[in-house]
Amino acid sequence: MKVNECMCHDVLWVNPNTSVCECANLMAEHKIGCVPVCDSNQKVVGMITDRDIILRGVCCDKNTKTTPVSDIMTTNVHCCDVNEHLETAEKMMSENQVRRLPIIDNDKIVGILSIGDIGRNPYTDKEIFAATFDNICKGGNKNNS
Repeated sequence: MKVNECMCHDVLWVNPNTSVCECANLMAEHKIGCVPVCDSNQKVVGMITDRDIILRGVCCDKNTKTTPVSDIMTTNVHCCDVNEHLETAEKMMSENQVRRLPIIDNDKIVGILSIGDIGRNPYTDKEIFAATFDNICKGGNKNNS
């Protein structure tokens, strides 16, 4: 099975100059915990999570209305190609201890694959999934939590 058969195709993203507050409101409105940060060519340059907003924004006394997401986003983002096999994406998530992967096609964001997407997939090998989930959680909340 390919990643594009399992991922969320309706992906929202923000640009690096979007304020932390505006990003948080977007996440709340759409009930999501993570948003890719993309440049004007839709190339992923970072990821921002609700956890980033709290720990790198609010707890550090940043002004969320004027601070751009580029100041608090994770920049070492692991992406997966839309045509990659699901098992490869799952391995990437496990090795890098991330719960969400931006999915790209020709360097442009086209979706998000979450550990939940994999878990809900009826074709997922549940033993491998359990090991992947366990490995992701072992490292605590690293990036893209």
